[in-house]
Amino acid sequence: MYDLAIIGAGPAGMSAAIYAARKALKTLVIAKEEGGQLLLIHKVQNWPGTLEISGFELAEALRRHVDHYGVERRLGAEVVGIKRSPPPIEGFELTLSSGETISAQAVIVATGGRPKPLGVPGEREFLGRGVSYCVTCDGPLFKGKRVAVIGGGNSAFSGAIDLLQIASEVHIVDIADHWFADPILQKQVLSSPKVRTYQEHRVLEIKGDRLVRGLVIESLKSRRQEELAVEGVFIEIGNLPNTEFLRGFLELNERGEIVYDGACRTSVPGVFAAGDVVAGLDKQLILAAGQGAQAALSAYRYLLESGKLGR
Repeated sequence: MYDLAIIGAGPAGMSAAIYAARKALKTLVIAKEEGGQLLLIHKVQNWPGTLEISGFELAEALRRHVDHYGVERRLGAEVVGIKRSPPPIEGFELTLSSGETISAQAVIVATGGRPKPLGVPGEREFLGRGVSYCVTCDGPLFKGKRVAVIGGGNSAFSGAIDLLQIASEVHIVDIADHWFADPILQKQVLSSPKVRTYQEHRVLEIKGDRLVRGLVIESLKSRRQEELAVEGVFIEIGNLPNTEFLRGFLELNERGEIVYDGACRTSVPGVFAAGDVVAGLDKQLILAAGQGAQAALSAYRYLLESGKLGR
């Protein structure tokens, strides 16, 4: 029986592991891989105290920090179910995809999210053949080619910055009438002669033969349709929370995100949540890390006050 099980090993989960270790909790981190969405980020320029660091380097730094405390980790594993432990044990039972079960007195859910799809014709058909959700992973394949980025937030503009070093043209398409990306990112992107922008436009279809050859968009104002001749489409319109295994167990909002309070407590006492998996408009690395720390401190307080420590 562990004092604490942490599901997820991105910034939130790893931060939680560090704080749990400092409170001397017997902790297990369960995740498919370490780093989470950090592994999809080419450059991080808003981590306090570090002007610029790659996502991989930051993930590695967090891994070394967790290693320093000797926190036990189960990688390559996926939690597919969670329930309260039957009496006389008071805690939780986590079921892995392998069928193995893990018991813990408290749980932190830090499973993050996954890229949100557009849901248009051609998206699935051309996935890996011109359609991508990761500029860091696939951007280098489009050297000298024309590409489109779908979205108007930080992830879309960060991706566009990377693509400007690779592609011949970068088309940015978004349904909103203004950009949501930070002004500093907008300045870097919109000042480039390589960039073409299409605000208040929606994507109707991704076209091609064996590979992507074009993108059909429509103006929300005039309803005029236009086909952009591009060979790559990078979809950056947000994330979906990884909470399917929690339905019927925790309270979720209409987007499937975990409802939580200021102390990262969920609707089930003893279960805490942090990072991109929780309800909220702002999804940032520093917020995820801070929530991970708060979740661990709240879990420690819960275990202490309920007399569960040392059982």
